[in-house]
Amino acid sequence: MLVNETLKDYVEQVASNKPAPGGGSVSALVGSLGAALTSMVGNLTIGKKAYEKLDEANKKEINRNLTKVQNYINDLNTFIDKDTEAFNKVMESFKMPKQTDEEKKARSLAIEEATKGALETPLECAKKCLEVLRLQKTFALYGNPNAITDVGVGALLAYSGLEGALFNVKINLSGLKDKEYVRGIEKEVEDILNEGKKLQEELLDIVYKKL
Repeated sequence: MLVNETLKDYVEQVASNKPAPGGGSVSALVGSLGAALTSMVGNLTIGKKAYEKLDEANKKEINRNLTKVQNYINDLNTFIDKDTEAFNKVMESFKMPKQTDEEKKARSLAIEEATKGALETPLECAKKCLEVLRLQKTFALYGNPNAITDVGVGALLAYSGLEGALFNVKINLSGLKDKEYVRGIEKEVEDILNEGKKLQEELLDIVYKKL
């Protein structure tokens, strides 16, 4: 599994002439790193003097968000491999025989289904990155001030993971025949992207004001 390889080996695979792991897998890794930095800020906050001075509602929010963001690290790590697996299924479907009309029909259906899988995987990845962005504000506002730049980098990475994953959604939509399905996904992509951009801007505004 890619997620179990050394960082050096993973980077070398991305840099090779193989099409996978590619942008989708890297987006998942980037999103996971954004969540990891957010977790770090939480761990550097809880138990410190500034944390103890917060009201109970803020303390609970930090603790709750930290638990959630740690779960998203694990979720995003799974997409590092899932994206590559989904891509490989698309490639396999294109290799199916196409000599007879029956074979052509079976191949076409397999390509359609594999392509949907190849876009639904990064779509789920983008949703996880969006959840990370939703959780980061409390760390920007109440986290350890010495780690405010880590909040900023975490926000940049979570949003990069989100938008990068959505690139992979959009490119796979173009080849699908199910137009109703395509319209539904396009609307979902637009909503995720718009909210993600807004959250990132809000987070960076807080970070820059605290620098």
